[in-house]
Amino acid sequence: MAQSTSSSVGVGVIVTRADGNLLLGYRIKAGETPSWCLPGGHVEPGETFETAALRELREETGIVTQRPVAIFAILQQLTARRTAITGAAQVSLDDNLAEPQVTEPDVFAQWAWFPPSDLPTPLFPASEAMVSLWQGAPCPEGWRAYSAPINSE
Repeated sequence: MAQSTSSSVGVGVIVTRADGNLLLGYRIKAGETPSWCLPGGHVEPGETFETAALRELREETGIVTQRPVAIFAILQQLTARRTAITGAAQVSLDDNLAEPQVTEPDVFAQWAWFPPSDLPTPLFPASEAMVSLWQGAPCPEGWRAYSAPINSE
């Protein structure tokens, strides 16, 4: 008989502004090592990765956008205690006006924009895997990426 295992399905969002800078939050969640993290979280039942990406962006940063969301990969964390799948999403804002707010102070201390060539460390593991792929580098050890076709809805 197969053992019951828990699983996690999440989404992370690479948010860029017109100047090319990338949004990261300093994650201070209890029980975790502080790190820099992309907006993201769990995909709710019945949600698409795209819908979850926009919801998490709004919930975590207060940024609301109607810009299209592209899913560019599905990531699997092979070293997690449970099955962990993350949809890698990207949304490009058309100006530099978005000002992220700390809406979950128990999870994030601050949000800031960074040039892709000068990102802070350490990155949250799922964020590191997503950013690596986005920048054309291989996934870090312990991660597997599956390319996702970019669709237009």
